[in-house]
Amino acid sequence: MADSDSPVARWSARYGALLGRALVAWTVTALAAGGVAWFSGFRGAADVCWIAGTAVALIPAVYWTVSTLLHGRAGVDLIAVLSLAGTLLVGEYLAGALIAVMLSGGRALDAAAQRRATRDLRALLERAPHTARRRIGDEVRTIPLEEAEPGDILVVASGEVVPVDGRVRDITVALDESALTGEPLQVERGPGEPVRSGVVNVGVPFELSATATAADSTYAGIVALARQAGAETAPVIRLADRYAAWFLPLTLLVAGAAYAVSRSAERAVAVLVVATPCPLLLAAPVAIVSGLSRASRLGVVVRSGGALESLGHATTLAMDKTGTLTTGRPRVATVVAAPGSDDTELLRLAASVDQLSPHVLAEAIVTAALDRGCTLSMPVDVVEAAGTGVTGTVDGIRVQVGSLPEERLRAPWARTVLNRADLDAAAIAWITVDDVVAGAIVLRDPLRRHAPRTLRRLREAGLSRLVMLTGDRSQPAREIATVLGIDQVYAGLTPAGKVDAVRQEGEGAVTVMVGDGINDAPALAAATVGVAMGARGSTASSEAADIVLTTDRLDRLADAMDIARWSRRIAVRSAVAGMAMSLAAMAVAAVGWLPPAPGALLQEAIDVSVILYALRALGTDPATRTELPPTTAQLLHRFADEHETLRDTLDLLRGAADQLAAGADAAALTKVTAAHRFLVDDLLPHEQAEETQLYPALATPLGSREATATMSRTHAEIQRLTQRIGSHVELARGAGRVDPEQRDDLLSSLYGLDELLRLHFAQEEENYFTLVDDPAGAGRASRHTPESDPAPGRPGSAPHEGTTL
Repeated sequence: MADSDSPVARWSARYGALLGRALVAWTVTALAAGGVAWFSGFRGAADVCWIAGTAVALIPAVYWTVSTLLHGRAGVDLIAVLSLAGTLLVGEYLAGALIAVMLSGGRALDAAAQRRATRDLRALLERAPHTARRRIGDEVRTIPLEEAEPGDILVVASGEVVPVDGRVRDITVALDESALTGEPLQVERGPGEPVRSGVVNVGVPFELSATATAADSTYAGIVALARQAGAETAPVIRLADRYAAWFLPLTLLVAGAAYAVSRSAERAVAVLVVATPCPLLLAAPVAIVSGLSRASRLGVVVRSGGALESLGHATTLAMDKTGTLTTGRPRVATVVAAPGSDDTELLRLAASVDQLSPHVLAEAIVTAALDRGCTLSMPVDVVEAAGTGVTGTVDGIRVQVGSLPEERLRAPWARTVLNRADLDAAAIAWITVDDVVAGAIVLRDPLRRHAPRTLRRLREAGLSRLVMLTGDRSQPAREIATVLGIDQVYAGLTPAGKVDAVRQEGEGAVTVMVGDGINDAPALAAATVGVAMGARGSTASSEAADIVLTTDRLDRLADAMDIARWSRRIAVRSAVAGMAMSLAAMAVAAVGWLPPAPGALLQEAIDVSVILYALRALGTDPATRTELPPTTAQLLHRFADEHETLRDTLDLLRGAADQLAAGADAAALTKVTAAHRFLVDDLLPHEQAEETQLYPALATPLGSREATATMSRTHAEIQRLTQRIGSHVELARGAGRVDPEQRDDLLSSLYGLDELLRLHFAQEEENYFTLVDDPAGAGRASRHTPESDPAPGRPGSAPHEGTTL
């Protein structure tokens, strides 16, 4: 594809449309003037008008034919040249004028269809900012965008596009990220949080501290990809060329046979007229570019039509684990307090110290504390040391958050935390208060909510083999692979190892590789189709990829694959159906039943209908469409939000069970009572509302009430275990402690209900909540997004320093 910024491309864009409109105006005027003259009795003048229209159209037709042949493609425009010249030779001047209008009008229609199909891609280019407002002291000056440097303070006014990547300086801001993510709802970013270029400020003006130049910013990379997006090299376009390669000699053969049998040049010309397929074969690129445009609307930027179509043919999918199958952002799984300590206060102290740390684990701890309503204090005397973590004074208390040597972790509760973290492939941030080990924060990199459903959709789309590539240890990788049903796991890989694995999997198969980090770039380049999670991935991986997901959602890959298959299907149908109709018209013309002039009108109708059909690729394949009533979508959003809140409180169950396991004393009863109160006051009303409101609403889109029957059975089990725990609490209150005879059954109920609820939440989120975008969850996930790899020296405990998050 020619560079869209080249002088030739700019000249073509500026004057090509004008020449096309001028050609349409000339041929239509000549046809109309000839018609008026003919009906007025001036037959000679009518012929002159029609000859003029035909002769002028013949000039660009010859140019298009020669240009096509020079580019090594089948010259189906040669049929148009022969039909135009033929009408002049046999005196069918009206037919020639009709073909001229058809030819110019078809080109104009195709250009309009291309503009319609590329509208979303052009929107990316047109909204790119060219200037920025830089503040130095009290002076704000508008500068060319390329002069913005990291560290500059930029002012972003209301309604403006953020010019470069940076961080919010002063206030909480409201942003519209739909151009990058495809998500329509606004998100908020607080002071210090990262903001990507290309988003729109929909709130009050704010100041941005630039962290990258314009050339290295997010939006610049997306714009560069959009400039490359095109359909010339798509395999389906080459397929249309192959159709044309046999269509051209077949047309000449039929025209020659018609002349040989009838000795009528008029019949031969009539065959050429109805065979003129210039706009017809352009329907294939219209369909492919329509697919590119629709994909960009969903936050999928595709470099070329070839990449889009190859995605539709893929059979093997290789995926990096971190940031692709998992969120790439660690979350606090649980806070464990030493006996005599309070876990909420420990989380508050740790988050207060971590406020000033740029580390990815610190951001997760601060986020968890804020989500749980903790009021943070400003620390003093903060020191961050490599290999240790952060130490500071909070409200007169010396607090350290980070790793600890093995010899300080001998207490039974600490050993329990270590064992659990090892089993769960989690990282640990230990908390010391005045040099006493007081607790631990366990963090995990959770699976993406849409990952299981996305992988099922991709298998349905034709992928027969799913492979995971990771630099992480084998145990956590295999655990995720088991949950997702992945066929093969390659663990402990270096970047070179990932390349070797992709090449090995790609032998004899069309392979897609998905990754998000700098270390994934070589593997992306080695795959047939490289897909970068560009919303938070590196520039290197985005540049090496054929497709970039500008939204942080893996399920967009499945959407792109659906679009690829639908676009190719529409493109092939357009070309085949159009040529089939042309062949039928050629047969009718060859036997003398279709004169040149009516044949020209018929061919125009065929071409117009086929191009309009090709624009169907802008829509959704009906087979993949799931219609949700607005009220059902609102319910799904509501219960997804409630899940986010309830999940943070589920730790009450395990915490109560752990306390009871340590000793059936009054403190254990207090914990168990608090857990039961949470179940009765918060959890059961949520489950009951799902049963009576959400599940009936899902019956229609899912096909029947049976689709939620297993979840209803789980609700009943949750209620049964809650009642069982309540019975134990009532028995224990009289004695002020849990009776030893109750202890085993109560432990079983608490641990069992904890695991049941976590599984139930995951099932609902995977099966139901993924039917709609989750703006609330996505908005929260986008806060505290790490901009780089974890800083050195902020590991978990020593046994877990190798865990990749």
